[in-house]
Amino acid sequence: MRQPMQLITPADEYLIHQTADTFATVSHADISWTEKVWCSLFARDGSLQIDFGLGKYHNRNVIDGFAGISRGVEQITVRASTELDLAPERTGVGPIGYEIIEPMRRVRCTLAENDVQPLSFDVTLTAILPPFLERKDAQRGSDGFRIASDLRRFHQICTVAGWVDIDGVRTEITDETWLGYRDRSWGVRMDVGEPAPDVKAPNRMEQDFILTWSPMYFQPKDGSDPYEIHHYLQWVDGEVHYFSGFVNYADGHQEPLHGAVDDLKYDPATRRLLGGTMTFDAGWGKTRTVEIAPAADTGFHLGTAHYFGFKGERHGQWHGVDHTSGERYADMTSRETIMEAHQLRDCVIRTQEGDATGFGIFESVVLGDHPRYGLSGSDSFL
Repeated sequence: MRQPMQLITPADEYLIHQTADTFATVSHADISWTEKVWCSLFARDGSLQIDFGLGKYHNRNVIDGFAGISRGVEQITVRASTELDLAPERTGVGPIGYEIIEPMRRVRCTLAENDVQPLSFDVTLTAILPPFLERKDAQRGSDGFRIASDLRRFHQICTVAGWVDIDGVRTEITDETWLGYRDRSWGVRMDVGEPAPDVKAPNRMEQDFILTWSPMYFQPKDGSDPYEIHHYLQWVDGEVHYFSGFVNYADGHQEPLHGAVDDLKYDPATRRLLGGTMTFDAGWGKTRTVEIAPAADTGFHLGTAHYFGFKGERHGQWHGVDHTSGERYADMTSRETIMEAHQLRDCVIRTQEGDATGFGIFESVVLGDHPRYGLSGSDSFL
């Protein structure tokens, strides 16, 4: 129901308001304000991966989403976008759907049969550990004025059950054979829409830049409670711009980490993670060292989901009503393809700390000249 200067949504029925506005209004006028859902789900043997995401951009009147698979070096992606006000209560867009079955416990991700790609799936995620907040991502532009990021995020490790259909061949997915991570974020987000043409804004992508984000799950050999180690790092020209790190335990408590030093290797041609170690500062002279290695070639490249832009399109961009698109790549390691789809990918990793082993997702962007990785600025790419 519309009224002058506002919109009443179904969420307004619930006793959860925190401002004197309806849920159609957010606290920021910034057009980068975003509600985001992300999931990366994978077979433990590394053979197949599903990636899924939704973005709700209140101040742009847009909701968009992506759903896809990575199978070895092959990748398929379906995208959809529409106007938010046409169905503001729906957590989905086009053939892409998201259902909260039990908050903080079970959610469902679906991709219906569609005309874009021969891909569909229906999977339910069941929590293993509680959800954990990361440190607030609050960053200003390099000039010290504009708020570039003002974002909250939590993530959660889950088992996965359901099915995926590729080219008419259905694969069953079970909680015993699949794991996955999901996250929820909300706030002012970087890299939404086209940069304003009349604003001076240094581009991080033109500097020596490192981004790593990784939730890592561990099961101790003695069968005691599982735990995870999570970090998020942004580094620009020799300085850490943002770091969040915690050891997260099954009872819900968190122990902060204060920094990280990595000894990682990347493929110089594709900048894909090859493995290595990360050593975290646990405070008071204590450190924790984790070994990581890709589980397989599988790893969904997030460029096709509009991270950092893709073929002239970006997160939150208006495409009208009921817009869909997508593509299929046979080899995500080819130079031509990776230049288009970028290096940021959800790499499925195996993890080890002492006798505790497990799995995780490792996202990375390494731009510019980094001699310690054997990477030259002359062949750098986003």
